[in-house]
Amino acid sequence: MADQTHVLFVEDDDVIREATQLALERDGFAVTAMPDGLSGLESFRADRPDIALLDVMVPGLDGVSLCRRIRDESTVPVIMLSARADSIDVVLGLEAGADDYVTKPFDGAVLVARIRAVLRRFGHASGGEKGDEGDAAMSGGVLTFGDLEIDTEGMEVRRAGQTVALTPTEMRLLLEFSSAPGTVLSRDKLLERVWDYGWGGDTRVVDVHVQRLRTKIGQDRIETVRGFGYKLKA
Repeated sequence: MADQTHVLFVEDDDVIREATQLALERDGFAVTAMPDGLSGLESFRADRPDIALLDVMVPGLDGVSLCRRIRDESTVPVIMLSARADSIDVVLGLEAGADDYVTKPFDGAVLVARIRAVLRRFGHASGGEKGDEGDAAMSGGVLTFGDLEIDTEGMEVRRAGQTVALTPTEMRLLLEFSSAPGTVLSRDKLLERVWDYGWGGDTRVVDVHVQRLRTKIGQDRIETVRGFGYKLKA
C-alpha cells in the first residue's frame, strides 16, 4: 500500500461499495471501504488516506458531517458522492469542505478521472503559471494586496500578519486570481484551471469555493462580475 494511492471509501450500499472498491483496485488504488460514517472516521484517523470518497447518505455519521470532521483535522482531498444532483446535497457537501462531488450512478472511468484530477491538483498545489501581477506589490515571491500577503514559493497566505489556513484547492483558486488581479475569470475558466476539468462541470463548485475563500481572506477581496465571473481586486 505504501506505493499506492490510499483511498478511503465510505458507502453503506454493499453492492456499490464492493463493486467500486474492486474497480478502483483494478486501477491501482489501495482502498479501505467502510459502511458508515463512524467507522469511516475511525479509519481516517488510523490510516490517514490520500483521498476520501464519502457518500452523503450514510448511517451513524452522515457524509457531510464526516467531511466537516475530516476537514477540521486535515486538508486531505475529499470527493462527495450523492445519489441526486440535488442542490442542497451538493452545496452542503462543498460548504463542509469537499473539493468536488460526483453524482450516482457514476461511471467508473469518470470517478477515476475525478480522483486523479483532484490528486494532480493536490500534488501540485503550487501550480498555476504566474502571469502579470498587475498592481500587486511583489517581493521575494510574496504578493501583497493591502493586508493580504501570498507567499507563492512557501505556499502560505497571511492576512494582517496572521496565517490563513487554506485547503490546496482554495490555494489554487487564490493563485489563479492573484496571477491576474483585476482580470475577470469566468467560472468555466476556473473549472478548467483549478479543477482540471477538460469537460463541462458544475459551476456551483466554483461559487461555493469562492464563498469559502472570501470568508478567509475578506468578503470584499474577490468581486463578482455579474454574468461573467470573478476577479481579485487589485
